[in-house]
Amino acid sequence: MHSMPHDHTSARIKRLRRSRGLTQADLAGLAGISASLLTKVERGERPPTPYVIASLARAMQVDVATVTGQPYVAELRADQLDVLIRPIREALDVYDLGADPEISPRPVQLLAADAEALLIAVRAGEIKQAAGLLPGLIQEVTTAAHAAPSDALWRLLASTYRSAYDVTSKLGYADLAAIALARLEWAAERASSATLGGMYRYFRALTYFRDGQYRTGQRLTDLGLSILLQAEPGREREVVTGQLHLGAAVMAGRSRNGDLAEGHLAEAERIAAATGEAVELHYLAFGPTNVRVHRVAVLAELDQYGQAAQQGREVVIPRDWPASRRSHHHAEVARAQMWTGDLEGSFQSLLRARKAAPQQARYHHTVRDTYAGLEAAHRLLPDSFQSYGSWLGV
Repeated sequence: MHSMPHDHTSARIKRLRRSRGLTQADLAGLAGISASLLTKVERGERPPTPYVIASLARAMQVDVATVTGQPYVAELRADQLDVLIRPIREALDVYDLGADPEISPRPVQLLAADAEALLIAVRAGEIKQAAGLLPGLIQEVTTAAHAAPSDALWRLLASTYRSAYDVTSKLGYADLAAIALARLEWAAERASSATLGGMYRYFRALTYFRDGQYRTGQRLTDLGLSILLQAEPGREREVVTGQLHLGAAVMAGRSRNGDLAEGHLAEAERIAAATGEAVELHYLAFGPTNVRVHRVAVLAELDQYGQAAQQGREVVIPRDWPASRRSHHHAEVARAQMWTGDLEGSFQSLLRARKAAPQQARYHHTVRDTYAGLEAAHRLLPDSFQSYGSWLGV
């Protein structure tokens, strides 16, 4: 079930509930939330939190993406992004066919430069550019790795699969993102890289996090931390370890385990104090800034929106921080501000999210759900609010 014009999460929840013959009381009971909250959500009076969305999705036995309406097909078609998905799928499908006789790979140095440029494009929020370059590079590196296997080429192939995961997950194609992750693991095993193995568990944990399966996600982060102990000691291992702790912290926050979340944040903070800002190392943007940003996200997951909004506004983001991470942070702050009743502040944060990474913000369900939450009070907001909705396509 994909998004439709003027569709939003609250409407989809109501439609899904009715299609299953459930009353609001029935669904609320199955999801473990109050019937009054569900009523307000379906009326559009209160936007659903990610925790509520995941709980309702589990209760109705559907994917979270079905509830959020991803992928947003009409908007993808309008932006001519839909035609880029099939080539990515086809490139991911030839991983085990060996070297393609019709492809003559360039030298590894040139392939590595293109793989890094791809990572940079994704971090800059240039999703369309990345999606266009991705299939050809995956196929070329796949042939190079099969023709002359080496740890360096397998790591390079893993990097392209990681970019495929980033692009497809940002566009809402959860099934394709899962395939990209499976390919990443396949390449990481051939590269004999414990660091890549830990990163794979981190990204895989995020997929379970988005789908509301927090226990499985936590087990994956624990496994990733264990695997990283086998990696060569040094800054690279510390950075990936710290990022795993940040992912685990947000996961614990959404599962309402504040103590566990704080423990992971404290460990990440300790590691970040030693590594400093490591923005470009595996392009995870790990460092003290990312710890502060994740603390805001954890507060929001724990429904402590006032503190999340306040601390979110106080975060000073370095100039070299990735635009995609900057945009995501502004979206998180916008959601927290909306829940505290700061409508103007929330809308301004949505504008910042769009300015930082327009393509990413357009397909970010937090941006869309926050906008939907503000829509009922649009008379209190500036005229540009309506034009923002037109840009989103809602």
